Amino acid sequence: MRYRTRVTAPAAALFGTAVALTVGGGAHAAPGEPGASGAPGSETLGDPVYPSLGNDGYRVHAYHLDFAYDATTRLVDATATLELRTTQALTRFSLDCLGLDIRTVRVDGREAVFEQVDEKLRITPARPLPKGVAGTVRVTYGADPRRIAQPLTGWVVTPDGFAVAGQPNLAHTVFPCNDHPSDKADFTFRVTVPAGLKGVANGSLVCTENLAEGRTAYTFRSRSPMATELVQITVGDYVVKERQGPHGLPLRDVVPTARAEALEPALALTPGLVEWLEARLGAYPFETYGLLPCNSDDPAAFDFTGLETQTLTLYKPNYLLQPEPKIGSHMMHELVHSYFGNLVSPATWADLWLNEGHADFYGLLYRYERGWPDSLGLTTLEARMKATYALGDQWRHDSGPVAAPNAANLFDNQRYVGGVLVLYALRELVGEDVFHAIEMAFLARYRNSSATTQDYIAVASEVSGQDLSGFLRDWLYGTVTPRMPNHPDWTVTPVASSFAVPRQRTGGHHDNSATL
Repeated sequence: MRYRTRVTAPAAALFGTAVALTVGGGAHAAPGEPGASGAPGSETLGDPVYPSLGNDGYRVHAYHLDFAYDATTRLVDATATLELRTTQALTRFSLDCLGLDIRTVRVDGREAVFEQVDEKLRITPARPLPKGVAGTVRVTYGADPRRIAQPLTGWVVTPDGFAVAGQPNLAHTVFPCNDHPSDKADFTFRVTVPAGLKGVANGSLVCTENLAEGRTAYTFRSRSPMATELVQITVGDYVVKERQGPHGLPLRDVVPTARAEALEPALALTPGLVEWLEARLGAYPFETYGLLPCNSDDPAAFDFTGLETQTLTLYKPNYLLQPEPKIGSHMMHELVHSYFGNLVSPATWADLWLNEGHADFYGLLYRYERGWPDSLGLTTLEARMKATYALGDQWRHDSGPVAAPNAANLFDNQRYVGGVLVLYALRELVGEDVFHAIEMAFLARYRNSSATTQDYIAVASEVSGQDLSGFLRDWLYGTVTPRMPNHPDWTVTPVASSFAVPRQRTGGHHDNSATL
């Protein structure tokens, strides 16, 4: 769950207008010249919220990220190796990239021409790449995690290192990539740190190397493909605490050493959370789960409470020091993202409600089952949905329909509890058993992939045995709130000319999950 709006500044405004251009060996025809075979790949995937995000002409199969952190300079030396397969013949292609000092680029072992323009790294290989071939791109670069301030960077700077927060469109400030959730890939990480620090990343630890001068290299591998926005790499004075979850599931928390004892009550809640959710959504889908209370109390370090990086949820440590009724529902929200958001990723950022609506839906159910009043003092999902229903037209006026966000209102309430309202309406229409069958079928069909809102509508129609496209499209795309099934007495408050919550947010901390 990410709670902020990004205001994108042109790269030139952040780093000046200089463009790095390196020419590698090997003569070849320039794109469009006689002898060139193919064409430049598109520098967009056409996302309706972030149209400049992502690149076409290829798909990434795997990323191998090698980071070395220098505690004295606080800089990172890195290599990103991408295994990709072309979907068209390419004379040139691009990666998303911003704020990184690119040193070399090699394609299939040969030096390549590259240039950094705005938020793209344009690469011209020594030889054009035919359609349907596998290739390797190796980029060496340096990074200063402090170069760009939040919220325009995916780096979370801490006193003893860093963490990563790439959602929705900032992973490419950490490593060159095809930064779009529709292009999920396998990931391997090697993190080298000096003595006294630990490096951790998504997935499972597969290798530890003791190097010269007291340095240690930790290698992690993710068993399942990931979207770039879900990558987590962290360096700091951490202790890794391991425990067992349901059915022997390995749980691991990465905790600031000095806070390990104080944070233990919150960390100990995870096995029970997993057990509750598995009873509703099936077996936990990844090889491990745990929390990363980032080692920073700086309110500017990041402007959200929790973020669902795959297998390792990033949190503000002080938030987790609260009693269980204050944090349990939100911890469930983040765990639900392992299913909706991570296992099944949004095909576009307009489909974010699938992530956040589901996370809030189950998070609220968990809260009310335990008798914990929500922020409105309500104690049942029906009461909360009635209150939300009354706001339906106002939210559609201020933030657009649930499944039609823009970059400025992407993380507004409409995608969170507004998404819950859609799911509640669907459950009221089809009944609890059919609703559960829809959820399970959707997760199974798009496991380890990405899905659109239309995909969810199609599954709901198929499983329920009735055409739900009109019903769900009205709820998801309509400008007027539809009638709520089974609740003819519910009413919608007329739209006011002005509203207490501004439509456009230009940054800062705004937590919109109903589970907080």
